Amino acid sequence: MEQAKVIALTNQKGGVGKTTTTLNLGVGLAKAGKRVLLVDADPQGSLTISFGIKKPDELPLSLANIMQSAILDTPAPMESVLQHSEGVDFIPSNIELSGMELTLFNAMSREYVLRECLSKYRSNYDYILIDCMPSLGMMTINALTAADSVIIPTQPNFLSTKGINLLLGSISKVKRQINPRLRIDGILLTMVDNRTNNARAVAETLRSGIGQNLRVFDTEIPFSVRAAECSIEGKSIFAHDKGGKVALAYESLVGEVSGLECEIHRPRPDRVR
Repeated sequence: MEQAKVIALTNQKGGVGKTTTTLNLGVGLAKAGKRVLLVDADPQGSLTISFGIKKPDELPLSLANIMQSAILDTPAPMESVLQHSEGVDFIPSNIELSGMELTLFNAMSREYVLRECLSKYRSNYDYILIDCMPSLGMMTINALTAADSVIIPTQPNFLSTKGINLLLGSISKVKRQINPRLRIDGILLTMVDNRTNNARAVAETLRSGIGQNLRVFDTEIPFSVRAAECSIEGKSIFAHDKGGKVALAYESLVGEVSGLECEIHRPRPDRVR
């Protein structure tokens, strides 16, 4: 059985659609017949809440427990993997994960803890998507070490895009020193409002600048109030607004991400600088 492709969705800037994209890309892949595991690697538990768990801090088991088991070299609690009605499995997170950042600093092979945790699940899935916290701390380094590739969601505005070079530097460092197989699948423009000149100008600059060395996905996720409502209802955009523009955009993204599998064994320039 083939191993799952592990994708980290990361950006140190908050509010750029990482969680929304993780959820909807995951459900979209499941709708396309893929076996999908989503991992909430943010102590705020936004992905967990978006799956309808309103009080994640009351969960008896979460990602923190799985990582603690890996550090202590004890069996992982398999019941910490939950199922969602839309066909994906997920590992929830809560405030206990905030203490893991400190725990990792004193752990042996601290960058590899999450990779070790996920290795037990890779044969059961086609895709594992990691929703990273908005920082470049030890949890994010763990996610990049565990991942095969990275998707960088960003809004088309100056504040959201100016930190991309810093993130690219961190990804490059992880690739050189820890995870040589790591690659960047692409930059995804989210919450795009093409009615504004600023959004169009930033998107064009991003595609003509960074896009010369990195893929910028053809798909753009449009801004929509309907998308923001999904987390309140604990549903994906496919269940909340099936025929809407955001659902159609995520269907398009699923096609692009699935198509990347065909490129894995093709010779191509290394796009991580």
